[in-house]
Amino acid sequence: MLRSPFFFFVFFILFISCKDKKALSSNEKKIQDEAYFIRDKGIATFGKGNYDSAFYYYNKSITLFEKIQDSANMVYVLSQIAYVQQINGDYYGSKETLTSALPYVKKRDIYTASINNLFGIAEKELSNYDDAIYYYNQGVKDCPSFICKESTLNNIAVVYINQKKYDQAVKIFDSISKIRKTIGQSESSDAVNVDNWGYALYKNGQIEKGLRLMKKSQGLKTHIPQDYARIENNLHLAEFYLDNREPLKSKDHALQAYQTATKLRSIDERLEALSFLMTNNSIGNTIEYAKKFSFLNDSIIKVRNNFKNKFAKIKYDSRKEKDENEKLRLVKAENELALQRANYRQFIFITIFLFLAVLIFYLRKYYRDKNQIEKLKTAYETEIRISKDIHDELANDVFHTITFSQTQPLETDSSKETLIEKLDNIYARVRSISKENNTIDTGISYVHNLKEMLSTYNNDNRNIIINNIEKINWDTIEDLKKITIQRSLQELMVNMAKHSGASLVVVKFDSDPNKIFIDYTDNGKGAKKNKIIKNGLQNMENRILSTKGTITFDTEPDKGFKVKISMPK
Repeated sequence: MLRSPFFFFVFFILFISCKDKKALSSNEKKIQDEAYFIRDKGIATFGKGNYDSAFYYYNKSITLFEKIQDSANMVYVLSQIAYVQQINGDYYGSKETLTSALPYVKKRDIYTASINNLFGIAEKELSNYDDAIYYYNQGVKDCPSFICKESTLNNIAVVYINQKKYDQAVKIFDSISKIRKTIGQSESSDAVNVDNWGYALYKNGQIEKGLRLMKKSQGLKTHIPQDYARIENNLHLAEFYLDNREPLKSKDHALQAYQTATKLRSIDERLEALSFLMTNNSIGNTIEYAKKFSFLNDSIIKVRNNFKNKFAKIKYDSRKEKDENEKLRLVKAENELALQRANYRQFIFITIFLFLAVLIFYLRKYYRDKNQIEKLKTAYETEIRISKDIHDELANDVFHTITFSQTQPLETDSSKETLIEKLDNIYARVRSISKENNTIDTGISYVHNLKEMLSTYNNDNRNIIINNIEKINWDTIEDLKKITIQRSLQELMVNMAKHSGASLVVVKFDSDPNKIFIDYTDNGKGAKKNKIIKNGLQNMENRILSTKGTITFDTEPDKGFKVKISMPK
């Protein structure tokens, strides 16, 4: 997200500081004039993008303002220095500078609002999002105007967006809108706020409203330079169109963001724009954008390191004029404390990592053993079922066929036809048993085979209707669950053919982002619920439960048979 909105606070502090004057002696007046002159040179060089020179002049003016105890300008200049450090990626240095400004704050007002917002920026850029929200909330308390509060609340919402807490971000924008209505103002007309609101809505699933607001922001003004607002808006739209499979529009907005960011020397935004162009597979020169990204990323690291080194030297030279040893000891103590905290965090991280590694190992072993047991159990149950089918149905038919061949004269045509018919029937039964237990293809032929299996139960007296099977994205479903679905439906159909006497069977498929649903209904004779499992459906229920799915039976005698299955994808 852009840092530019905070120019509002910086220039507002400048306005306040110009008014915060007191009676000075002639000598103090000379010092003040010199301090203002140097400070103004810093402001001028800052406006030209000459940040190292701006840093030098701001830092030099601090000593003079301190001599005349001009606390307002001390806070202003230190805030500007912190802002320059943030522009150049030195967020730790920025926090240190802001901390040094706190003793000069006389009361909680726009000064502390500005400092807390700059603290919030630093913590946000360092991905310390909870700390950033803390500082922004402190800034809201100190804001003297609704415009200030609105801008700070917008910053909090941006942090929630970075945390992917889009619903919380949307709540903040909604609350801003309600406050505006309460005080008699219309919906926010600031381009940045409207754009961020639209982006949060889009990421929260309110796609149409989000896009409308992001587009609306293009025609609005902003309290920051218009080009800065356009960068972020174009980046948001580039992401939106890339996610929604409109690559050409995404490319157009990414290029606009890149060109504007290049013009304004906004490196982070250039890198973000290039990242969208790199991942847009519909354009042919993604490698070229990747090279630009790599080169620019390496360059900015070097440039920012150089800035940090320059800033460190300027500060060092300035501190030599004061109590250098005391401040160096303070820095050393802070560094040691930071190192201790880092070591402590590292120890905690390693401990947690080892604990999780051991936990994952045992969980993996547990579930692997559990799955192996389930497989053995399923295989055993399948063997019993096959044995039962052969014993109950096939063996009797074979015995009768053998008896027929031994007792009937096979020379006659009628006897031959009867024998052939009996053999065909035996062959069909063997093939049916084989089909029920053969390997299931879970690849591209899965849907076709599943439909074919269900359709085999169609006959002159029974109609099988299959609904919405093609609407399921079967590629997102695990192979084991595909097998479970086909075996379960197969057992339902076998149970129906043997016991139901149904003339109409409907199998309906449906899904949501997390689950798949299957509804089975037939108009057969039904059964009592306490006798369902006895009809051979226990194995099917075990299959469904082993995949963390659910199955419910709804049936009564002479009222048909219904089964509802839900299974996580």
